[in-house]
Amino acid sequence: MKKSDLPQKICAVCERPFTWRKKWERVWDDVKYCSERCRRSSKSSKGNITDIKRP
Repeated sequence: MKKSDLPQKICAVCERPFTWRKKWERVWDDVKYCSERCRRSSKSSKGNITDIKRP
């Protein structure tokens, strides 16, 4: 399967799209964040994304 054919979601913190990963296979419906950094940021700053820099 091509990566372009995999399902995508939008990260709740940085609002960037991220793609399904094999390790998320069983919990894909519960995944909200694209990375550990975004997950930690959401808990510490209550959704404030000023600490995350976009390229």
